[in-house]
Amino acid sequence: MGTRLLHNLFYAIIYSIVFFWCDNSKCSTFSPIWVLSYVPETSLSRPPWSDLPLLNKEEEQRRHQVVVQKVNTLIESREYGRLFAVVHFASRQWKVTNEDLILIENHIEAECGDRIVLEKVLLVGGEDFTLIGKPLLSRDLVRVEATVIEKTESWPMVHMRFWKRHRFQKKRSK
Repeated sequence: MGTRLLHNLFYAIIYSIVFFWCDNSKCSTFSPIWVLSYVPETSLSRPPWSDLPLLNKEEEQRRHQVVVQKVNTLIESREYGRLFAVVHFASRQWKVTNEDLILIENHIEAECGDRIVLEKVLLVGGEDFTLIGKPLLSRDLVRVEATVIEKTESWPMVHMRFWKRHRFQKKRSK
């Protein structure tokens, strides 16, 4: 009941501010929503740069073609520097580059020395460009391969169940 009284008191204060602050020449409504959403014009209420006009479709396509042409020439001339990729593998996202080692805790069906293809590539980038997938890059565009170096037995996983105040404990190992 006390919070309802405070709530009503808050709206009574808002209404009194609106009624006292607004006259008919400045505002057309007396609702408390208008007071809460009003932002006075200051130097911080807008960004400092001017509004950019939207490009028409032809100009946007032309700019995209120029960027794609530059990326293709960098790749053909092999002047892209060290590449990196963000891949989704073993229920995690990994940022990988050439000669990186990653340690996973999941079991995979590959043996030591097998080459595997990481198909879920989210992003590929270099010094001068970045290709971002929405959500993934296509398989025709990018190919990320990995080699299984070592496969070891994992530690025993212990699953413990415990109910408090019931004298119940159960331990299971995998």
